[in-house]
Amino acid sequence: MILDTETTGFTEPVEAIEVAWIQLNAGPISPDLDLALDLMGRFNQRYKPSQPISFGAMSTHHITEEDLVDCPPPTDFALPEDTTFLVGHNIDFDWNVIGKPDVPRICTLALSRRLWPDEMGHSLGAMMYRLLEDKEEARDLLKNAHSAYQDVLLTRILLQHILERMPKVRTWERLWEASERARIPVTMPFGKHKGTAIADLPADYCDWLLKQSDMDPYVLTAVRQRNT
Repeated sequence: MILDTETTGFTEPVEAIEVAWIQLNAGPISPDLDLALDLMGRFNQRYKPSQPISFGAMSTHHITEEDLVDCPPPTDFALPEDTTFLVGHNIDFDWNVIGKPDVPRICTLALSRRLWPDEMGHSLGAMMYRLLEDKEEARDLLKNAHSAYQDVLLTRILLQHILERMPKVRTWERLWEASERARIPVTMPFGKHKGTAIADLPADYCDWLLKQSDMDPYVLTAVRQRNT
């Protein structure tokens, strides 16, 4: 399942104001990617939050509180029980918004950064312009970007290009494993050593990172691998 949300803001507390998903074939990934990524189901619903929408978020998705007056609360949303994997661009954000369900997550943002490391940007918009030869087509597709359903469709296009670059990956389990590897940073993503190769971090800083209970688990994995 590919999933995306639009929200009241970007920092906690955050509520969903729009959730969309498309269901894909749960079986082995066919070499015919059009068939493998065929839509088996779809969902798109707006919700009325209990808090105001930040102006920053509003300027991104262009959904106002007046648009949501007659919508149900976001607590009404539930994933289908048969969901086996969640796919999304920066999927951890959306996963957190919908309540952190116990479902493995495949991050197309992490995979994009690993497969196209020399690109300056890996947003959905940047990747559409990078991957689609017809720039007018890319521009038309992006006119409705930052609506949850359109972003789901854009992620499906990106996923197809990712799978084309990974011909040996033909199960969702293998794609999840690739996503997990891609999440492990090669350079420090934040802090005073941001941009420094993990292998070049000072030993005392690595020791400090390993003692932080709230540290990003993928950063911790990178540091532990450095020390082995």
